[in-house]
Amino acid sequence: MRIGQNFLVNDKIAERQIEYASLSSKDTVLEIGAGYGVLTKRIARKAGRVIAVEVDRSLAGSLEGIPNTEIICNDILDVDFGALEFNKVISNLPYQISSPVTFKLLKSNFELGILMYQKEFADRLVAKPGDGGYSRLSVMASYTADWDVLEIIPPSAFRPRPRVNSAIVRVTPGKPKFVVRDEEIFYEVTRVLFSHRRKKVKNSLLIEELISPDEGGIIPYGDMRVEKLSPREIGEICDIIADTGKYEGKNKKNI
Repeated sequence: MRIGQNFLVNDKIAERQIEYASLSSKDTVLEIGAGYGVLTKRIARKAGRVIAVEVDRSLAGSLEGIPNTEIICNDILDVDFGALEFNKVISNLPYQISSPVTFKLLKSNFELGILMYQKEFADRLVAKPGDGGYSRLSVMASYTADWDVLEIIPPSAFRPRPRVNSAIVRVTPGKPKFVVRDEEIFYEVTRVLFSHRRKKVKNSLLIEELISPDEGGIIPYGDMRVEKLSPREIGEICDIIADTGKYEGKNKKNI
C-alpha cells in the first residue's frame, strides 16, 4: 500500500463522483489509484470500459473479475498515457503525487476528469493572480483546461482519516487559452519565475541568465512580481525571451 494514501469509504460521495462524470457505455474511463474498488465497481456499471491503475499488488489482485475492467498493477507515474485510450478520468488521487499526475494528465488527450484532491491543492489549481495560492501549478493548469471545485469533502469520508479537507474537482481540457511561440520556453520560464516569486521578474530572469543586464528594459512587467501576472502576461514575457535566442542556446538542450 502506498504510504499516506487515504481511501474513500463513503458510498454516497462515490455515487456523486460518478454522476458528475455523466458516464455512458461509449466512455472508456481511466481510474488512478483504484484502491479497494469503491469507484471502480460503480464506474464499470456505467462505462463501456475501465482502465484501473493500482500500484499495490494485493489491492490490484482484489479488483480482478470486475466486469469491463482492465487492471494495471503499476505506479501511475511509470504508466505511458499515450499507450492508453481513454476519454474520461475519475480518480481519488494519492495526494502526495497529485502534482506530477496532474501535469502528466494535462499532456494527455481526454474530454473530462472528475478528480479528488486535497483541498489546499484544489485551491491552487483554481487560484487567480494575487491569490495566496497562485503558483506555477495555477498557470499551467489554466493554460489548457478549465477547473471547477464541485464540493468539499470532510476527513470522515476516508479511511484512514486525513487531517485536511478534500475537494472534488472537474477538469475540462481544451485548446490553449492564448498562443505562445514556444511552449517549452513557456513551461520553463514559468518554473523559473515562481522559483523566485518574491523577486522582480527581470531580476529572476537575470539570476537564471535568461536575459542579459542590457536586456532588462525589453522585458514587459519586469518590475512586477510573478504572483501578480496573469498567465497571458507570462506568455508575453516568454515570447520576448524566445526572440533573444538565449534560452535556445543555454537551457533548451538541457531540459
